[in-house]
Amino acid sequence: MTRRLEPLDRVRELGDASVPFEFDVHAMISSQDAPCLERALHQRFVRSQVNKVNPRKEFFRVPLQDIRKEIERMSLEVTWTLAADAREFRETQAIERAMANKTFDEAAWIDAQAKAEAGPALERDLAEATA
Repeated sequence: MTRRLEPLDRVRELGDASVPFEFDVHAMISSQDAPCLERALHQRFVRSQVNKVNPRKEFFRVPLQDIRKEIERMSLEVTWTLAADAREFRETQAIERAMANKTFDEAAWIDAQAKAEAGPALERDLAEATA
């Protein structure tokens, strides 16, 4: 839920380093009382909470079709996008399949990951070392 004029700004903000993949948006719902709508949806899907100890962790395992049925039952105006881009997720799955099938240069991938993790500091150190 967001009160921002550009809701996708909030989506991008939530997709930071604390989640494994950036978020895909499947629906945009406008509401005159978004907190009430959010509360109603949380109550409807409470059994599907991922973290059943901390209710502030607002993640749920619910098929998109179940959410859509509930939204339609509530007669809300929604713009749906059922097919997610999920680029990073799909690329990760492809890498994992290639690793499992041994059709992947895992050593090169590990090296690239290490360089990316080290970031600009490593590049600077390497440039200084070769100068």
